[in-house]
Amino acid sequence: MDPLADCALAFPEFAPGEIWLVGAGPGDPRLLTLLAVHALVQADEIFYDALLDPRVLRLAKPEAILTPAGKRGGKASPHQDDINDALIGSARLGRRIVRLKGGDPFVFGRGAEEMRALVQAGFSVRIVPGLPSGLAGPALAGIPATVRTINHAVILATGHREVDSETAAEWEKLARTGQPIILFMAMGHLAEIAAAFWRGGLADDTPVAILENATTDRERILETTLGAAASDAAAQGFAAPAIVVVGQIVRMRQELRGLLATWHS
Repeated sequence: MDPLADCALAFPEFAPGEIWLVGAGPGDPRLLTLLAVHALVQADEIFYDALLDPRVLRLAKPEAILTPAGKRGGKASPHQDDINDALIGSARLGRRIVRLKGGDPFVFGRGAEEMRALVQAGFSVRIVPGLPSGLAGPALAGIPATVRTINHAVILATGHREVDSETAAEWEKLARTGQPIILFMAMGHLAEIAAAFWRGGLADDTPVAILENATTDRERILETTLGAAASDAAAQGFAAPAIVVVGQIVRMRQELRGLLATWHS
């Protein structure tokens, strides 16, 4: 039974053979959107990413097929073409398919690649945005993405690529903007990225926050500085999945966190 059936809101039909790219948000299942729940309770098959809270999958109907399709940096993972082919194959069987991704499908989630492959194969695709982890996680920790007196922009960047002369130059350019930078998938290259930021003009004492397993009951938060971020993270065993926030917006946490309601309750 669809728990949203008696809701006053009108939800779109989930037709057989459709694929919905659904964002699961930053981690805590309570941060799912209503449209995401609507999709999950109707899906015949759910292709889900790694790291999702297993409680999200409990929303699926008992007969739904649950298919892992997560990609993890540095670990054995399904190839993107294989994931695309599996989605297309299931849709051809007339199943209602949910492709469930952490955060938002279009924020470093390969959602555009998958949507293009599905549309080219002739299938109807619906996008269900999720709360981006790099914005929602820091917000719930007391770090606003923008503060009128601090910044007029915020940069979202992925740090999964190896840092060579070309990518280092790109990091230096971002540092020279003077705007806060929120990093996804950067723990493996944090020292090299921090060094590039320093060469780009950010001071060693620039505030940094690292949020490991943001919004979950395993969340840990480290407040440090650019110069000490990599060593402090290593000393305290911080690892992926983590969001790294670089910039003066991090200082807001000291001012706000005493007033924040406890999230994990």
